[in-house]
Formats: sequence, structure tokens, C-alpha cells
Amino acid sequence: MALIQLNDVSKLYGLGDATTVALEEINLTIEKGEFVAVMGPSGCGKSTLMNLIGLLDQPTHGSYHLSGRSVAKLRTNQRAKVRRDKIGFIFQSFNLLPRLVVIENVALPLAYRGMTQTRRLKRASMLLAQVGLQDREYYLPKQLSGGQAQQVAIARALINNPEIIIADEPTGNLDSASSRVVMELLSEIHQNGNTVLMVTHNPELTRYATRVVYMHDGMIVHDEQKQIGKIPARARKIIFGQHQKTEEDDLAGVSALMKTIPGQDTIKKAVKKRRSRKPAKKHAVASRRGKK
Repeated sequence: MALIQLNDVSKLYGLGDATTVALEEINLTIEKGEFVAVMGPSGCGKSTLMNLIGLLDQPTHGSYHLSGRSVAKLRTNQRAKVRRDKIGFIFQSFNLLPRLVVIENVALPLAYRGMTQTRRLKRASMLLAQVGLQDREYYLPKQLSGGQAQQVAIARALINNPEIIIADEPTGNLDSASSRVVMELLSEIHQNGNTVLMVTHNPELTRYATRVVYMHDGMIVHDEQKQIGKIPARARKIIFGQHQKTEEDDLAGVSALMKTIPGQDTIKKAVKKRRSRKPAKKHAVASRRGKK
């Protein structure tokens, strides 16, 4: 039984002539334990797809089964419980609460389960140690670097032992060294048995995935399995002319990680009206001399 099963899923926004097709008849099956990278240009529907899978939104048409259970049959409170217990979210903008210290941010999801504060903080401290930030437990988010803030977000995503991790551009706001640390953490999460879904614009990050799904205009246009450590041929076309990863880059990634974590080894083609933008006409300004 597939962990995630989407059948002819479409997502529309707006009404009548203002209708926009965000997703068009998506068919996608994801098995437990996969690391799936979702690639495509901005506006192609990647984040919308992740929101549907993460139960943050609902499809307009089609069916979605999670662990064999129809999501459409879940009541609002049931959806919230499944989202809390089975899915961990990692966002590009971190989404940490600015007035809570790091350990409180990480422990927050456990509060909704009725766990005592002592137990919440103990588990949060353990996860912060796992991501190499135990010495930052009582820092505020504004006192962290971007990479550290994303590591906190990863610890928070793991606090409920979720089966699925959804990472939407997890390295989008990070420098290269911090990106390597975050991706090594996601790789470790995957190796521990979690299913990871990651949206990315960076073809280099597909090295960590076992499968790459390519999207365009709300549709899946290509889907391929791959070996970890390899960049698929289609992704290589995207990085034509860009810096190619070398053995020195791999060693730099390991070095960055070890410094941070010491001790860690619609519907058939809906008509889209696109208004062509015509360039503004340039009017010649006649100079009038001798007139005041």
C-alpha cells in the first residue's frame, strides 16, 4: 500500500473567467521511505502540491489517499490531528515565533498533544542536540544565523516523530555552507526511515534524493528514479554552465556538518487567458523653440 496516492488531482483558484489552474490532473504515488525532490520553474504548482499532500489545502477535483485512507472523508479536527502526528513541515522562511526562545519553539507542537512542560522541553533539548544546537537552547530566533534557524525548524519538524517530512525550499535563504549542513540533516532523517518530500530550484540538491519529479504549468511532466549521489541527466541540463560539484565540495560539506554537529557520524486543458503585454509606445516630443 502506497503512503501517498494522488489520482487525477486538480486545484483551481477563482471563478469563471478568472479561474486559474494551479494543478491539473496530477497522478502521483509515493512509497514509504522515498526521498522525492520536486523541481520546476516558479509558479508551476510545486508548493500547491506540497500544501495538498501536507493537508494544508484540499483539491478541487480528484482523490488523495494517505496511508490508504481517503483524506476527503476526514473532518477538520481529524485532518489537524493527522497533520500534527504524521507530517513535519520545514519552510524556507523558518516560521519561528520571535518571542519564544529556541527550545520553546521546538517544543511547541508537543503542547497541542497535552504533554507536560518538563517532558516537552526534555525532548526538545534532545532534538536540538541531534542537530548540533544544544548550546543555543535559550537564544531568541533573531540571535541565530539563517542556517541555525533552519536547523531549529528541522528539530521542530521532528518533535512529533512524523512519518513524512515536507521541506519547501529548505535552503533557499541559506549560504552554501549552511545549505550543506541542512541537506546532510535531511539525508540523515531519510536514512532513519522517514519519507522526505523536498521542493527545490537547485539541481545540485537532487543528489540527496532517490527520485526526482519535474513540474511545469501545474502538471508533472517527468518522473524518474535515481541513485543517491547522482544528478539525473534532465537536472544536469538545468545547471549547464554552472559550477559542477567536485570531490573538494563533498569534503567541504562534511567539514561544515562536523563543525556544526560535533560527534555526529481541471480537468482536460482548461483555457488560460493570457493577456499579452504590448510595449508602451514611445512618443517623440517635438521641441518648440522660441516659445515661452
